[in-house]
Order: sequence, then C-alpha cells, then structure tokens
Amino acid sequence: MNSTTYSKLRTFYLLWSTQGLSQLGSTMTNFALTLWLYQKTGSALQTALLAICSYTPYVLMSIFAGALSDRWDKKRVMLISDACAAATTVLVLVLVLLNLLLPVHLYILSAVNGLMNTIQRPASDVAMTLIVPKEEYQKTSGLRYFSNSLVTILHPVLATAVFAFAGIFGVILIDLGTFIVAFCALLFLIKLPNITHHDSESSGKESLLASSREGLRYLKHNPMILYLILFLAGVNLVASAFDAALPAYILPRANGGQKILGLVLSFAGISTLLGSLAVTVLPTPKNRIRVIVGTMLFSLTIENFLLALTNEPVLWCLGQILGWFVVPIMGANLDVILRTTIPVAMQGRVYSCRNSLQFFTIPVGHFLGGFLIDTFFEPLVAANQGNRLLTTLFGSAKGSGAGMMIFSLGLAGACVCLFFGRLLKKYRFVEQIETPRQ
Repeated sequence: MNSTTYSKLRTFYLLWSTQGLSQLGSTMTNFALTLWLYQKTGSALQTALLAICSYTPYVLMSIFAGALSDRWDKKRVMLISDACAAATTVLVLVLVLLNLLLPVHLYILSAVNGLMNTIQRPASDVAMTLIVPKEEYQKTSGLRYFSNSLVTILHPVLATAVFAFAGIFGVILIDLGTFIVAFCALLFLIKLPNITHHDSESSGKESLLASSREGLRYLKHNPMILYLILFLAGVNLVASAFDAALPAYILPRANGGQKILGLVLSFAGISTLLGSLAVTVLPTPKNRIRVIVGTMLFSLTIENFLLALTNEPVLWCLGQILGWFVVPIMGANLDVILRTTIPVAMQGRVYSCRNSLQFFTIPVGHFLGGFLIDTFFEPLVAANQGNRLLTTLFGSAKGSGAGMMIFSLGLAGACVCLFFGRLLKKYRFVEQIETPRQ
C-alpha cells in the first residue's frame, strides 16, 4: 500500500479497526448467551427468540431511524447508541453477579440492544461513505468483510474458552473492554465530514414521516435497487432459518457439541476472510447483478446440502467454507451498487428502508426455523424411525429433524435465487466513479 492510499483511508482504517474490535466483544457475548440459553431451555425456538427480539425493533423502526440519521450528527448518533448498548451489557453483568439472570431478561435486553443498533446502523453506513473515496468502495467493502470474518472466526473459539473458565462474567468483561477502546477512538480521534447538500438541508424541514417516505419513494422509482433488496430479503429468510437450525443440528449429536459448533462457525469465518481478501484484488466484474445472484445460488445450495446429508464434522466445515467464501463477493458488489447509485444526502433514509425491507425476514426466519424444528421436523423424524429413506438421508437421533430442515432450506434458497435471477435479468448497473451531472 502506498502512502497516498493510506493517507486517503487513514480515518477509515481507524474507525474500521476499533469498531471491529468492539464487534468482536459484542459477538462473543451474544454467542455465550446463546450457549447459556440453550443449556437452560434445550429448545431451538426459545434460543432463536434471542435473535428474534434483537431484530424485531431493528425491522420495525429502521425506516424512521434513517430519516433521523440524515438529520442528526452521525458521530453523535454512533456514540450515544453504542453507549446505550453497552449499558444493557452492564445490566446483564449485574444480573449475573446477583444470580438473577433469566431467559426473559435476555429477551428484553436483546430488544433494547436491537433498537440501539437500529439507530446506529444507518449513521455508520453514511459515515463510511463520507470518509471513503468512491474509487475505494470495493476495496473498503472487502476490508469490512475481512474484519467481520475475523470476528466470525474468533468469537466462537474465544467465547467458548472464556465461557468454560469464567462463565458469562468473563465474556462480558471482555465485551466492555473492547467497547471502551472503540468509544474513545470515535470520541477523540475521528472527525467526520459534514454533509452540506441541499437535499440534506431540506430534509431537516420535513416531518419525520415525510422524510421517511422519501426513502420509499426513491426505491419505488429505482426498481433495480428495490428488487435487489427484496432478493436479499428472501436470502435472509433462508439463511436465518438455517442459523436457527444449526445449533439444534450440531449440539445434540454424539459427534457434535459446543466445541464442534464453535469449530464449524469458525470455518465460516475463515472462508469469509479468504473471500474478503479476494474481493480486494478481484477486477471489476462485467455484470455485478449476475455476480450477486450467482454467488447466493451457490452458497445456499452447496452449504445446506453438504451439512444436511453428511454426518462428519469435517464435511460440515467444508460446507461452511464453500458457502461462505462467496458472501463477501456478493456483499462488495451490492455495496458498490448502493453507494454509487444512491445520493449521499439520501443514503440514511434509503438505507433504513433497505434495512426494514431486507432484514424483516431475519426474525421471521429465526422463528420459523426454531418453530418448525420443535413442532414438525423433529417429531416427523421421531415418528418415522422405520422409514429407511429418511433414516438414510438424515439419521434418526435428536438433531436429525434439524438436518431435514436444513436440506429443505437448500431447496427453498435455490427457488429464491432462480426467481429473482429471472426478474433482475433485464437490469444493468453502470459503474459511476465520477459524480454524474445534474
């Protein structure tokens, strides 16, 4: 990397690295709480409720959060929302120390945490746009996936180790330490440029509802962006149901358990890390839309079928490697399309509408995954122990129903990709490095 590139991206590197460190601490806490909750309840649905409670406020309030983000100071929004999220973690720590922590506490605090993330996310997205030159969008997007990959690799291993030796208490202390580092860096070392566009000024005079409608109006008049968002909503539905099924698939098995679950999740992170490195050096594709659809078709089918139809941890890890390698490639291409197509002064509103539309399927998927495993797939396998086809494909022990669910999700993912691939076939994205004339 030459000195000129580093100088242009110095603020990005500082924000990216410290926020990534804080994300590692937060994700370790979430993983440890998932282990604690599954140990307490033994239910896939009750464990999935943790993610549902986190995502529900995110989906319901995102459309308004983006409008507020376009009005408010981005740095202040990030600081306040991060501080409030840290306060919920402190409350969990207090409940642990008093031996009063119950599943209902986690559901409530996850909802509060989700609300803070709702407010913080659009501000953070716009902040990245403000500090990164357009010609560096693909590279920095790859770097953001790189840090997310490291978090995915490290958090299950670190959280499992710390959880085994120090319990929830030790994991939360690490989380709070990483928060302090990121908070101080943002407060004292990072300065974000101001937005002076006319659109931003006029949005401040609009009512909150009218400002929020602007984001929806933009999507209505830009069907390519809308269809991409709806496509990713379908992908998220399948992927979140898979996330709910994975612990129920691995934890009860004789060759599974906490360590194997952590190992499988870590390989997803390793694969994403390699994919994010590939993004930083890959040339610009001729058709970014085709890349987005094709990578998701590969990911949702190969990974699900390998996990569902095999009984060896090494093959589960291979499925994670194949499925997750292409995710950063998809994300970087989507990121370039959104950042170069949507005006900066509109990004908070449009991104928040994107969040509501694209991510509302995540709590739905977590609920459906947990509910269908507990009430349909596991009872179905248990009631058909003599069925040779089901037993050969998925086994007969606890967790086999979750495997059948994962296989079904692979078929559903293929249908989603083929449908939207046909719908998006007529659209072309034209690269825009220079600011277009008005």
